[in-house]
Amino acid sequence: MESEQPTKEDPIKIHKEGTALSDLGKHDEALEKFLRASELYEKEGNYFDASYALFKAAECNYLLKEYDPAAERFLKAADLALKKAFDRFAISALEYALDSYKAQGKEKEQTELTKRIKELKEKASAF
Repeated sequence: MESEQPTKEDPIKIHKEGTALSDLGKHDEALEKFLRASELYEKEGNYFDASYALFKAAECNYLLKEYDPAAERFLKAADLALKKAFDRFAISALEYALDSYKAQGKEKEQTELTKRIKELKEKASAF
């Protein structure tokens, strides 16, 4: 008697589906695909792609004017990127989080994040 192997989800395929949906303006559906792809990439230890997929999910939130989850996801994408020293990508994610805070008028968060971005830029330019 053969036992059926559960089909393994392919993060690359899911990521591509998210990109296609996003390109069609279906940001709600794309968001779910990007979140799932990010989760799968992270489980595999692929922090760059996990960070990038999460960044794309945050972009969807931003386009849907869901600024709180957008900011949170941009920040998490930056943290994932920094785990593997992808500083320049992290800076981009932080700058988008800053835009999310600006859209909400969150001045305290803007000030703190501006300082963090400046420090990271200085660190990145030292290399």
